[in-house]
Amino acid sequence: MRSGSKTPILFGLGFLILCFSWLLSAQDGRAASFSQAEAPTPTPVPAEVSGIEGNIVGDQVCLSCHGQPGMTKDLIHGDALDLFISPEQYRASIHGSLGYACVQCHVDYMQIPHTGRRFADLREVTIVLSAETCARCHTRETENVLNSVHAIAMSEGQREAAVCGDCHHPHTSPRLSDPLSGELTPAARLQIPQTCAQCHYAIFDIYRTSVHGSALIVENNTDVPTCIDCHGVHNITDPTTEAFRLASPQICASCHTDADMMGKYGLSTEVLNTYVADFHGTTVTLFDQRTPDAESNKPVCLDCHGVHDIASATNPEKGLAVRENLLARCRTCHPDATENFPDAWLSHYIPDPQHTPLVYYVTLFYKFFIPGVLGGMALLVALDLQKLFFRRLKKLRLVRHPPSTDMNVVPPVEEIPPASSPDQATPEDTDLANVLPVDEAPLELSPEAAPETTVAPEPPSIPPPIEEAPPSEQAPSLPEADGEQHHD
Repeated sequence: MRSGSKTPILFGLGFLILCFSWLLSAQDGRAASFSQAEAPTPTPVPAEVSGIEGNIVGDQVCLSCHGQPGMTKDLIHGDALDLFISPEQYRASIHGSLGYACVQCHVDYMQIPHTGRRFADLREVTIVLSAETCARCHTRETENVLNSVHAIAMSEGQREAAVCGDCHHPHTSPRLSDPLSGELTPAARLQIPQTCAQCHYAIFDIYRTSVHGSALIVENNTDVPTCIDCHGVHNITDPTTEAFRLASPQICASCHTDADMMGKYGLSTEVLNTYVADFHGTTVTLFDQRTPDAESNKPVCLDCHGVHDIASATNPEKGLAVRENLLARCRTCHPDATENFPDAWLSHYIPDPQHTPLVYYVTLFYKFFIPGVLGGMALLVALDLQKLFFRRLKKLRLVRHPPSTDMNVVPPVEEIPPASSPDQATPEDTDLANVLPVDEAPLELSPEAAPETTVAPEPPSIPPPIEEAPPSEQAPSLPEADGEQHHD
């Protein structure tokens, strides 16, 4: 081959080498320029972030690469990690809106080219970043998570248990709570079921057809409870324990005793009071106080109303206001229950003359009858005690000041009571006269020994004396005749 024929080939190879060298130098120059001419204004560090000092590279520098769609990185096990970050979404997120810089979380990637650790798979990325990165700022939430059912499952080797990044995407999550009130925003409440559904999709399908889920998802009614209202947020406890089951009445009461909220829907706020006053509620309360971990067959709210499939009371298929549905639910614990068995339950409403007149009036009667009987008994006992007290007080005075026994002592004249006839004797005198010493008590005679009593004859009546007439009115006396008789 002639030497002249090699010239174009060599020239082409040289040109390619020059182009490649220029690209490498340009890339190195770009990397070097991050801290020089192209470096943006440093992003201020929030006060609550510690461990990072000095100026921090601004987000626009990071987004010059990571803002390119389709940017990925292959992990050890072959997973492709998506490195694309939408600038618009990040600025609207909670972190971007508060001015947090990328390297405040990604502290291992402050140098370019990056020299951070390599991850085995996508799950490891989420677990490591949640455990190390989120904990720098969210210390309180991290402590609560450590005692949750998710953290316990993770410690037992379940890598699919939820961590921070599964519920809160660091680059897109908006503000979840109102900065003034601290309450969740309506948008955040509407999104909670979908967030939990990433793992608990089967439960979500049941929840969205319930009275609570349909009102939230279909009607956008944020008054109804979501997952976190019953299970908690970061300190989620195991719902399969007996302690959670016994605590369910208090969980339900957190909404159903709210007068303002229940007033919107015409629901009773006496659900907890009527339940606790019932036999079921009384026993459950005792179990919860004394042995919260012991199993109990006493029904709680979820045993009758369901858990995630709670239906409206008027639902013809599941509503407990329908007699047939209530009877079927009662028979789950009382298999021998007759058709009249549900009549013994007054629902969660206070008795009134319209719905339960018999129970209402009987209850009203006993409200007055029982206090009256007990009050009368208390008054009777008090009067008896008063009488006993004064009797003892009188005896005590007689013991301390006994009456004199000297027969020669004559009481003053003014102290001697006047003699009274038997007709003027008082009951007190009669009682005192009848009280005799034991040795002076009269002997009782038998009927045989008793003397016969005779009735004395009445004395002859004595005629009244004849009054003598005065002398002037006396008849003239006749002369005495000596032995002569005068005959007319």
